[in-house]
Amino acid sequence: MIKNAIAVMTSGGDSPGMNAAARAVVRTALSEGVSVYGIYNGYQGMIEDDIQELTSRSVSDLIQRGGTFLGTARSMEFKTPEGRQKGFQNLQKHKIEGLVIIGGDGSLTGGSLLSRETGIPIVGLPGTIDNDVWGTDYTIG
Repeated sequence: MIKNAIAVMTSGGDSPGMNAAARAVVRTALSEGVSVYGIYNGYQGMIEDDIQELTSRSVSDLIQRGGTFLGTARSMEFKTPEGRQKGFQNLQKHKIEGLVIIGGDGSLTGGSLLSRETGIPIVGLPGTIDNDVWGTDYTIG
């Protein structure tokens, strides 16, 4: 059971609904008494500890803006077990106990690997302009 904190991140190509989805994650978690951290610039930001606590104010004025205020970046390092472990250590440093990933097939595959290797719970929100997430007909992209 998650009590302390979760993190939200966007990964892969920007899609129109990413800001609205991140805003919903932050506001819902805060209303349940859970702290929320934003991981800036995708998996690379996780590895580089580009992680900051978010507040309601952090996500105000986002709902009508497309793209992602969190940014995205490609990360070759995260494709290695060592890179994923480094990212996980940064999550632990912030006492983050769960992760919400907004992205496409590659992003959600990375999250699945991270969860299998570390045990951290992952929620994947399909945010893809390619519509390449198996098992869903619609995405926020």
